[in-house]
Amino acid sequence: MTRLMPALFAAIVVAIGSAAASAQENQGTAEQRAACTPDAFRLCSAYIPDPSGVEACLRQQKSSLSQACRTVFEQASTGSARSR
Repeated sequence: MTRLMPALFAAIVVAIGSAAASAQENQGTAEQRAACTPDAFRLCSAYIPDPSGVEACLRQQKSSLSQACRTVFEQASTGSARSR
């Protein structure tokens, strides 16, 4: 499990970053990563270390996300809609 931690961290950084904008522009805050890391382990561990897979899985599992992680994705989708 400890070997997966660096891979998960990288996957969450990219997933949160790409949810808000492109992964290169926004890597997500420490608070955003902290909010979604437990959900990624609980709901989407089969997709680790694939960042796109983790993000897609978290989006599909929206109704099962913790309130904190759900808020991250809701804020990200609202923010990206404003920038268009």
